[in-house]
Amino acid sequence: MPPSFVLQNKEKLEKLKSQADQFCQRLGKYRMPFAWTAIHLMNIVSSAGSLERDSTEVEISTGERKGSWSERRNSSIVGRRSLERTTSGDDACNLTSFRPATLTVTNFFKQEGDRLSDEDLYKFLADMRRPSSVLRRLRPITAQLKIDISPAPENPHYCLTPELLQVKLYPDSRVRPTREILEFPARDVYVPNTTYRNLLYIYPQSLNFANRQGSARNITVKVQFMYGEDPSNAMPVIFGKSSCSEFSKEAYTAVVYHNRSPDFHEEIKVKLPATLTDHHHLLFTFYHVSCQQKQNTPLETPVGYTWIPMLQNGRLKTGQFCLPVSLEKPPQAYSVLSPEVPLPGMKWVDNHKGVFNVEVVAVSSIHTQDPYLDKFFALVNALDEHMFPVRIGDMRIMENNLENELKSSISALNSSQLEPVVRFLHLLLDKLILLVVRPPVIAGQIVNLGQASFEAMASIINRLHKNLEGNHDQHGRNSLLASYIYYVFRLPNTYPNSPSPGPGGLGGSVHYATMARSAVRPASLNLNRSRSLSNSNPDISGTPTSPDDEVRSIISSKGLDRSNSWVNTGGPKAAPWGSNPSPSAESTQAMDRSCNRMSSHTETSSFLQTLTGRLPTKKLFHEELALQWVVCSGSVRESALQQAWFFFELMVKSMVHHLYFNDKLDAPRKTRFPERFMDDIAALVSTIAGDIVSRFQKDTEMVERLNTSLAFFLNDLLSVMDRGFVFSLIKTCYKQVSSKLYSLPSPSVLVSLRLDFLRIICSHEHYVTLNLPCSLLTPPASPSPSVSSATSQSSGFSTNVQDQKIANMFELSVPFRQQHYLAGLVLTELAVILDPDAEGLFGLHKKVINMVHNLLSSHDSDPRYSDPQTKARVAMLYLPLIGIIMETVPQLYDFTETHNQRGRPICLATDDYESESGSMISQTVAMAIAGTSVPQLTRPGSFLLTSTSGRQHTTFSAESSRSLLICLLWVLKNADETVLQKWFTDLSVLQLNRLLDLLYLCVSCFEYKGKKVFERMNSLTFKKSKDMRAKLEEAILGSIGARQEMVRRSRGQLGTYTMASPSERSPSGSAFGSQENLRWRKDMTHWRQNTEKLDKSRAEIEHEALIDGNLATEANLIILDTLEIVVQTVSVTESKESILGGVLKVLLHSMACNQSAVYLQHCFATQRALVSKFPELLFEEETEQCADLCLRLLRHCSSSISTIRSHAGASLYLLMRQNFEIGNNFARVKMQVTMSLSSLVGTSQNFNEEFLRRSLKTILTYAEEDLELRETTFPDQVQDLVFNLHMILSDTVKMKEHQEDPEMLIDLMYRIAKGYQTSPDLRLTWLQNMAGKHSERSNHAEAAQCLVHSAALVAEYLSMLEDRKYLPVGCVTFQNISSNVLEESAVSDDVVSPDEEGICSGKYFTESGLVGLLEQAAASFSMAGMYEAVNEVYKVLIPIHEANRDAKKLSTIHGKLQEAFSKIVHQSTGWERMFGTYFRVGFYGTKFGDLDEQEFVYKEPAITKLAEISHRLEGFYGERFGEDVVEVIKDSNPVDKCKLDPNKAYIQITYVEPYFDTYEMKDRITYFDKNYNLRRFMYCTPFTLDGRAHGELHEQFKRKTILTTSHAFPYIKTRVNVTHKEEIILTPIEVAIEDMQKKTQELAFATHQDPADPKMLQMVLQGSVGTTVNQGPLEVAQVFLSEIPSDPKLFRHHNKLRLCFKDFTKRCEDALRKNKSLIGPDQKEYQRELERNYHRLKEALQPLINRKIPQLYKAVLPVTCHRDSFSRMSLRKMDL
Repeated sequence: MPPSFVLQNKEKLEKLKSQADQFCQRLGKYRMPFAWTAIHLMNIVSSAGSLERDSTEVEISTGERKGSWSERRNSSIVGRRSLERTTSGDDACNLTSFRPATLTVTNFFKQEGDRLSDEDLYKFLADMRRPSSVLRRLRPITAQLKIDISPAPENPHYCLTPELLQVKLYPDSRVRPTREILEFPARDVYVPNTTYRNLLYIYPQSLNFANRQGSARNITVKVQFMYGEDPSNAMPVIFGKSSCSEFSKEAYTAVVYHNRSPDFHEEIKVKLPATLTDHHHLLFTFYHVSCQQKQNTPLETPVGYTWIPMLQNGRLKTGQFCLPVSLEKPPQAYSVLSPEVPLPGMKWVDNHKGVFNVEVVAVSSIHTQDPYLDKFFALVNALDEHMFPVRIGDMRIMENNLENELKSSISALNSSQLEPVVRFLHLLLDKLILLVVRPPVIAGQIVNLGQASFEAMASIINRLHKNLEGNHDQHGRNSLLASYIYYVFRLPNTYPNSPSPGPGGLGGSVHYATMARSAVRPASLNLNRSRSLSNSNPDISGTPTSPDDEVRSIISSKGLDRSNSWVNTGGPKAAPWGSNPSPSAESTQAMDRSCNRMSSHTETSSFLQTLTGRLPTKKLFHEELALQWVVCSGSVRESALQQAWFFFELMVKSMVHHLYFNDKLDAPRKTRFPERFMDDIAALVSTIAGDIVSRFQKDTEMVERLNTSLAFFLNDLLSVMDRGFVFSLIKTCYKQVSSKLYSLPSPSVLVSLRLDFLRIICSHEHYVTLNLPCSLLTPPASPSPSVSSATSQSSGFSTNVQDQKIANMFELSVPFRQQHYLAGLVLTELAVILDPDAEGLFGLHKKVINMVHNLLSSHDSDPRYSDPQTKARVAMLYLPLIGIIMETVPQLYDFTETHNQRGRPICLATDDYESESGSMISQTVAMAIAGTSVPQLTRPGSFLLTSTSGRQHTTFSAESSRSLLICLLWVLKNADETVLQKWFTDLSVLQLNRLLDLLYLCVSCFEYKGKKVFERMNSLTFKKSKDMRAKLEEAILGSIGARQEMVRRSRGQLGTYTMASPSERSPSGSAFGSQENLRWRKDMTHWRQNTEKLDKSRAEIEHEALIDGNLATEANLIILDTLEIVVQTVSVTESKESILGGVLKVLLHSMACNQSAVYLQHCFATQRALVSKFPELLFEEETEQCADLCLRLLRHCSSSISTIRSHAGASLYLLMRQNFEIGNNFARVKMQVTMSLSSLVGTSQNFNEEFLRRSLKTILTYAEEDLELRETTFPDQVQDLVFNLHMILSDTVKMKEHQEDPEMLIDLMYRIAKGYQTSPDLRLTWLQNMAGKHSERSNHAEAAQCLVHSAALVAEYLSMLEDRKYLPVGCVTFQNISSNVLEESAVSDDVVSPDEEGICSGKYFTESGLVGLLEQAAASFSMAGMYEAVNEVYKVLIPIHEANRDAKKLSTIHGKLQEAFSKIVHQSTGWERMFGTYFRVGFYGTKFGDLDEQEFVYKEPAITKLAEISHRLEGFYGERFGEDVVEVIKDSNPVDKCKLDPNKAYIQITYVEPYFDTYEMKDRITYFDKNYNLRRFMYCTPFTLDGRAHGELHEQFKRKTILTTSHAFPYIKTRVNVTHKEEIILTPIEVAIEDMQKKTQELAFATHQDPADPKMLQMVLQGSVGTTVNQGPLEVAQVFLSEIPSDPKLFRHHNKLRLCFKDFTKRCEDALRKNKSLIGPDQKEYQRELERNYHRLKEALQPLINRKIPQLYKAVLPVTCHRDSFSRMSLRKMDL
């Protein structure tokens, strides 16, 4: 207000102010509706991210959830409708991304007095959604409201409950509190009561005083909660409004001015007293409020009264009411009656009609608000309190009738509403259990209600289960029931004031296995169960935790929505955790005062305190439960089976409590429970196992749950009962399953159930102890031959008692399975399922392998077994695993395929495996089938599968194989060395070799793949559960000890991995590359392409790579240790050679893989020891291995890590030294080192020459300083060798330079190979390197030639070594394949003789080597399309196979020959297979170095254009010398060097064609003949005498240049030097003759083509007889035939040309005739045109053709008579 206005109207303002003061004083306690607005919450939530701005106006969009505005009548008013839990799917909003936002609301509307009802408001809200004129009628009010909205924290501080109690922690009462609002969900929320709550909400809705006489316009309603009828009996239980006192005795509604039928929108919240009597009631008093102060008019005038009694027949009265209103005060004792009752002498508004609408809603953990529950609780209470008769509703129940009523009320529980059942679930179950345990005494009789209660429990539990589907854990258990067992249930007889022995009351100490599982343990076997049963019992380890931690861990690990969690208080937040649970609620008032919310259960009523009316008969709940379950039948039994887990877990908890409270936990297990109970349990388990077996096909899901529950039950029993008894129960189950398995066609489902069963039992925390790992196996009682032969199933074992023990430890023998019962079962399952003969079990491989694997993981990470001795004991339980895995070798995924195409080096064929297949598994199969622990000595008929020797094994997936191998390594790592050694001693050679195969496979399987692979896998989104994998690998890495520490320290980074060169690995790349993804994909249950977060972070990839690296190192070190044990074992036996060969193979294989520096150091040490111990092994028997070893050592000599280099260098030096010491000459090693270096250089891409030179220097130094051998020739020989190696390296450097120039590279390799003419092994190596290079570039013909040369070389030396008729006689045999082969002949004097040490020792210098090379050559020829050459190759091979009578090979060869010849037939024209295009390339200029002035013929892929090769060479050399330096000479004329610029590089490229003399054409008939074995090429250059290239016909000359190359194409390289050049010059007439001959040939070809090609024919005809042809035939004839030449030398040419024309016209005629037969009617005119042209041409040519040169035609025969050629049938035609 402006100051001037204030001054002028000072008096007015004063007056207004005083009026306002008066009104406030007088009417201050009344309110009036003023204004309203609406905020669209969903919009705010969904746009929370962008809601940084202030929204100046509220938009309520159409996306609103309909129900929130329009579902009015089922609940009271908008304010009470929380959307948090009820948002329907279409509109579910995501609150996770919600950020704090500030709302500014400026849109307020005046609240019209006559439009206060909810219906009106709903209409407005609907209008606000769509812009309409309705809103304009509303009166806006200028106001501003700011609201801050932010997400609530998990546990807000300074929190008040809906009852306004402080939630601890509440350190400072002055801080502004956070208030928790009670929500009224639109749908039922199923949460049991866990805190005391007793609230009543009153909603006055409307009043109709229209028909009331007298003045009643400004009406307010006063609401009071009364405990008697006196006005002073109002209770202070109504919650006050903000800034008023906490509780008040009355509440007023708002006044609507001058309205006789007002609507109200108040909510009055009342705190109900815990105990209600019949006198408690709600009193409503209606007042008229006088606004103006008049004489004699009171402020309030009462205008009516009505009331609602709180209890009706003992039940709380709630709901909608339409009450009559009395005009007078109610009479005495009114409170027990309802106002609907017409009391005499009372006046009512509107004739006692209902005029006041009000709704009453209760939220109570005291009043069930369900008649069935009320009745049941009332009857039980009456029993407890001995109060008869009982009043329930209108009934009075006398004691004699009580039993029937009780039974009917129990069975009627099923009819009650689900929501109250859940809310009072804990109490309900407690009462039912109490009825079971303490039968009530009614009229002096004990009434047994056990059966009825059991039935009621079963049906309630099933009902919960069916209706609350979303509430189950992964075992299908309802979380409400689970939390009941875990937190709430206790044995009833422990209640009455028994002090609990555990710390912090009972809740603190008693936990037990069963429920821990539902929460803390996932389905996989996470065995860290720190549930403690008691701190006094040493039997059961684990540390007791406080209940709060317990609860917290449970809740957090369940990850349940808190609306389902057992702690939900009914408010939107779960109760924050209090400190100690109070043992019981002494009285509700105490509860009200207590500010501590219970974190564990609290009994919500005091029923159980007064148990005086019960005879405490000694019944134990678990015994009763077992009994009732065994005897029940029909639908009850079915419901109990459906939810067996609940009763099992209840039983177990009851047993544990019983032991605990009776201090029996220290009693011996056998005396803990009576025999009767044990019989019941046995019967129960047996019948349930029977159910599983009989119903598994029908009720799959139910049986799965039942099976799991039974297994968990037995698992729990192992903790509390006699273990022998529990084992007998397990055996019972097994027997039932096994007997059923007999009759099943496909047993996999049942076996899968049995696996689950076993897996759960084995997840027991004392699994290891249960297996008695410390007792050694005793030999069988009577070591008679029959027993020992039955138990020792392998011929390899000797039968004395001591060895028998070892054998039993490593086999699933009877003693082993008796001693280690559970481990025996696990391993038997593994053996049975992995047995290739087990039909139909293939799908279970992964499952059973995971089971074993998880068990081992859990042992490994278990701190109790961290000590190595203990671990060895644990590993002893799994020794038979080694044997089982050895049996599966043929089925394992072949990880080695990715290394070398040959696959794994299996020493034995599958047939050999078969021959021994009886050794380890057959009997276990029988045992498992029989399900007994005594093996049946005969296999049951149904499983006697005939074992065909060629059986195809089903291969395991890569993942399963990997897990299996990890298990193997774990056992090998932790088992006792001496035990292993003893066992290895007993194994046959075959079995030891199989073990070595396994280790070989392990090396490939755990090879370090490198980070790149992880990144690639990452991009493939093939994320197996990352967790699982990490666990699995950590399992092995778990407690590795000092060695692994060293590994980790020595490589802080993973850079120390030496990656194998790509060429030593197969082209498919790493093991995780192409194949395996597909492999894994198949058996992954969900292959979802982009479900998970796609990219792992860098750190994750680093971490995975680190784990992978550590795992690789660890795995290889274990393999190395095992190899050491094998060597120690076999070094004393006779059969050591074959085994040591295998050991060496594994060792070399591991060197070939990517390994860490740590492993390599150990590996080299082992290798050196092996070589020095058994030198003859390497140098005499395993010669191939020696070559391999040299290659590996050399590769590591070029490593970038100095330690690896020094170790590899030392190993290489010692290898030479040892070889020298054996025979004073180390020719073999020398040879092989040189070969290895050659192949390394030829194939390896990332090979570091500098490092290798350093290593060679080191070796030289060793030799110089080796004092012992200083006087021998050894140092000189080493020097020679090193010098030689340096030479090779230098060539390598050159090769590196020319890496990009394929021709030059091949030339260099060729040169190196040529340099090795005298050492066949090396020449062979280089020829193979060249073949490899050619194949890479798809030059298959050249690759084939290299292989043929290699074969010829081998044949040469073989024919010197062995004189076998069927072998080729050296190179000569191969000349049909290629004339170049003769260069391989070993006839020169300096050729070494093959008998010399170390010469021709490679694997190829054998008959099979030769066959291999030829087969490869044939394959390459076939790829090149040269099928004729394939035939030639096989001509050499067939005699060899015939001599060996190898029909299989011969049939293959003939099959391939048939293929080759049929392809030749189909591709006869040759157009289908193009063999190559040839170009002459000349290099001129000093820049080219060696190439200057050299001419080559290049062979390029078919249909290469001149432009293409020109572009390629120009581009390549341009890059090398600079683009401006290189110039391509465009013509084909001879190059004059003097005219060229010396600073430039010139390339001349000319297309050339193969050239054949006329006599050659007789032999070169087919297209292949004309393209194979080519040495001569030709190109033509046109010229005229005056220097131009082209001129008139009569002056056009042509130069033909014929080039001869040094070797025939195809050769072992793609460019060959030109060695000879000749030129032929054709005169113009000769040029004309050649042209005419060509034209005539074209015509002939087009005419006789089959099938005919009309287009081609017409083109050729057009070119021949068309009028427009320049320099056409006519012009040629006119130039050269118009007159006889003067020079007699030209007579013959003239005549030849004349004859050519004659032939030409004849061919034209034929062609026209042919064309006529081909054309359609549309081309008739064209044909006529062609014919006219032809006749014109013929006429013009006639005189020229007929002009002969008389000198040439002398009579050949004297004409004696007229010859009639036709009559004489002479074929000679004379032209006289």
